[in-house]
Amino acid sequence: MRVLHVITGLGVGGAETQLRLLLRHLPVECEVVTLTEPGPVAAGLVADGVRVTHLKMAGNRDLGALPRLARLIRHGRYDLVHTHLYRACLYGRIAARLAGVRAVVATEHSLGDTQTEGRPLTAGVRALYLLGERLGRTTVAVSPAVAARLARWGVPEPRITVVPNGIEPAPFAYDPAARRRTRAALGLDEDAFVIGGIGRLVPGKRFDVLVHALAGLPADCRLLLVGGGPQEDALRRAAHRAGVAGRVLFTGERPYPPDGSPGPLLPALASAMDVLAAPSPEEAFGLAVVEALAAGLPVRYTSCPALQDLPPGAAPDAARIPCDAGAYARALAEVRAAGPGPRAVAEAARHYCVTRSAARLLDVYAAALAHPAPTSRSPQKAVLS
Repeated sequence: MRVLHVITGLGVGGAETQLRLLLRHLPVECEVVTLTEPGPVAAGLVADGVRVTHLKMAGNRDLGALPRLARLIRHGRYDLVHTHLYRACLYGRIAARLAGVRAVVATEHSLGDTQTEGRPLTAGVRALYLLGERLGRTTVAVSPAVAARLARWGVPEPRITVVPNGIEPAPFAYDPAARRRTRAALGLDEDAFVIGGIGRLVPGKRFDVLVHALAGLPADCRLLLVGGGPQEDALRRAAHRAGVAGRVLFTGERPYPPDGSPGPLLPALASAMDVLAAPSPEEAFGLAVVEALAAGLPVRYTSCPALQDLPPGAAPDAARIPCDAGAYARALAEVRAAGPGPRAVAEAARHYCVTRSAARLLDVYAAALAHPAPTSRSPQKAVLS
């Protein structure tokens, strides 16, 4: 089976990293096209032996990218096209049908109640999404919460299937030596209480809540923000105004799996933390929470669909907190007062092992190939309707 994955970009992000991780465990021949921004994940895929093509799309309205992508798909003789993220799902589904590929699968990684990938869910965004969705065979939701949102949008439920995000739990296992090395590299005292925040530095993640919560915590508390993004400068200014600038550390983007970037990788940074705080009020899955549970960290979160359908015992030291600085300050103070725990891997992390996700995705591929999308309407007419 030859599969082409089409994704909007390959900078460091949850969907991008998830694609790389899945390709390491999918027993099929895969290649990747990125519409824009090859980025660090593209370099990691190439290091893994995956062919990556940059389509050099100029912007959302670069319609010339459509025939270029269709030609690439046609020449590649792919059995199935799998699209990821909003722009790639729209262009990729149309291009696949133009190229004669009817086995088309799309993964919805980032659909929230009010936004997707940071863009508001307007009527126009929804209309374009549904227009492209008709040209595929199956839409994969990364959680039951996303599946329910897709159904409310109008995607027929028989076309939706849930394949949860996955992680490799073993690399995240707590490592005392990595904790010491990483803290020393970051200039963190051994006895500091380190609050971790992991994710893109964008407004929707609400890391400003953690900055203001830190101001209400003792002086030995530090905030370690792992990720890059456009809100970094605003968060630095907020830390200065709150009087905690010297207690907030920004690591920038940290890859996982390794891609040769200097500095500690995400699992080592997780070992250096004492708690993960995730104040985002709207998530599609909650990958950072699951990774933290694999590291044995206590977790305080606002939204994590990954945990909603699991029994409480699967993540005994994960607690839901309102997206409020005072509430987080109180919750984190309680974790600090309780002292360090055993750092055991939570069952929830094992439940979301990437090998299970890859096996379920392979079943989706088999079904798409057995029952490809109908050809009742040409993609050109669908775009113009």
